[in-house]
Amino acid sequence: MAGSNQTRVVISGIGIVSPIGIGIEPFWQNICSGKSGIDRLTSIPTENLPSKLAGEVKDFHPELHVYNKKFLKVMSRDIQLGVSAASDAVKDAGIKRGVVDPERFGVSFGAGHIPTTPDELVAAVKRCAEDNSFEVTRWGEDTMGQITPLWMLRQLPNMPACHISIEHNAQGPNNTITSQDSSALLALAEAMRWIKRGAVDCMVVGACTSNINPVDLSRKNLIDLLSRDEDPKRACRPFDRFRNGTILGEGAAAFVVENYDHAVRRGAEIYAEVIGLGAGCDGKSLSNSDEESDTGLVRAVESAMRQANLMPHQLGHINAHGKSTKIDDQVEARAYHRLFGDDAIKIPITALKSYFGHFDAGSGAVELAASILSLRHGATPATLNYETPDPLCNLDVIHGEVRPMSKRTAMTVSRTSFGQTAAAILRAI
Repeated sequence: MAGSNQTRVVISGIGIVSPIGIGIEPFWQNICSGKSGIDRLTSIPTENLPSKLAGEVKDFHPELHVYNKKFLKVMSRDIQLGVSAASDAVKDAGIKRGVVDPERFGVSFGAGHIPTTPDELVAAVKRCAEDNSFEVTRWGEDTMGQITPLWMLRQLPNMPACHISIEHNAQGPNNTITSQDSSALLALAEAMRWIKRGAVDCMVVGACTSNINPVDLSRKNLIDLLSRDEDPKRACRPFDRFRNGTILGEGAAAFVVENYDHAVRRGAEIYAEVIGLGAGCDGKSLSNSDEESDTGLVRAVESAMRQANLMPHQLGHINAHGKSTKIDDQVEARAYHRLFGDDAIKIPITALKSYFGHFDAGSGAVELAASILSLRHGATPATLNYETPDPLCNLDVIHGEVRPMSKRTAMTVSRTSFGQTAAAILRAI
């Protein structure tokens, strides 16, 4: 089947596993009521961690979501979150076996670094330890047998996409995007390209990450700007003048992305249409505060706006990256002023990491889900903890309460620490 640039691409299913709710309705109700998912860490000891807060997914039972339960033993928590969200999205889209041609059903999924947990290697390490030293030669000689042969399957970032394909008999294109925060939107961009050129009818798209493990938490406490605030409900405050760092979290969201005509033929309920998607990179770390450190973001948004054929005043909101660090938020705000000039202060901004923290690939997916639901309900959630405007982030940050959307379009933006950025624009149908 030949495709074309005129092919419309729509979202027909959503699945969410997040610190503020598992499933569409709990997630939307909690975000509209201003319920934060950030709290004191409970799953691991925190006495040696400078930042003792996180956005954890509570009451998560993957066996209630995953079809092939025998695979759970080779799934890390990241993978369980992603596969569960994908299964919920496919169910929400009304796709059962035989509804979509398997050869025209693909997967494009984002994932981050999936670390091992210490207890998976402790037996092998102990066998190499002798008199408070580590005997390297013994590792290959007699300790490899202490590690399960399937251990590596829990750590590979392509495994969420593999398991999703197996779950839903998706025999079409299958790829994994590992670009930190921008992964979910870049996965969506790839799915759009496949659909527009007529290679597939339907794709499962999304991303997953869990930073709630001892290895990631220790590493992030050393290299990232994490809030040391004692009050979990106020710790993450994007664009606020007194923000002092981000908070780690975990979660996933997945979407069924479909050719519009295919969705209509099968009677699917359509949430929104993807009308613009851009990407860019400035190749600089955010520790670099010069005037070019927002170039990737500027290019990504310019491209998305051009594809969507929109002017700034036509955007219902921007779902900002809003990481809640001094430099990240200032760079992002500066980019919007470069892009939109005097109109930058007129575009409503929301920053949802204030609810669930920052978790690389997964947080970008959950933010995309929120923008889609905002279009469905005609309302944009407020940013939590925005109390004192930062004069270096002169934006119309929605706070206090949900704001009705007067426009039928929304943009969501995700950016990595090294300037890889993606921006997606959606329109309500």
